Amino acid sequence: MAIIRLTKEFRFEMSHILEGYDGLCKNLHGHSYRLFVTVIGEPINDPSNPKDGMVMDFGDLKKIVGTKVVSVFDHALVIPSSEKLEVLKQINEKTVVVPFQPTCENLLPYIANEIMNELPQRVKLYQLKLYETANSFAEWYASDNL
Repeated sequence: MAIIRLTKEFRFEMSHILEGYDGLCKNLHGHSYRLFVTVIGEPINDPSNPKDGMVMDFGDLKKIVGTKVVSVFDHALVIPSSEKLEVLKQINEKTVVVPFQPTCENLLPYIANEIMNELPQRVKLYQLKLYETANSFAEWYASDNL
């Protein structure tokens, strides 16, 4: 049987603050993110299974990423510490505190960990690509993170 990679695209709007940064991104600002999630596996080979021929149902992947990533970050303000949390919650109802500087690069391993544990056992996360702007992105590969 062939090994196949499936990719699904997700979009969400998120703002963040890069504390201590020495450029414009130290200010509150937002992006229109595009996340490409690629999984790898063998298609199911069982004619009695309604998912015969699928590595994974795209709807199942949508549910996992939607629950673990998009619903968390979409229209959220993401900050690297809780020092200013109460003040920020007064102006922004959906504020997410993460234990890292919320850069595109740091978001990827976090997202990978959230998704990996939810995939069917026979399906593995292969790659993530996160666009922060129309022409700037970061990538995460499982093979680089063994």
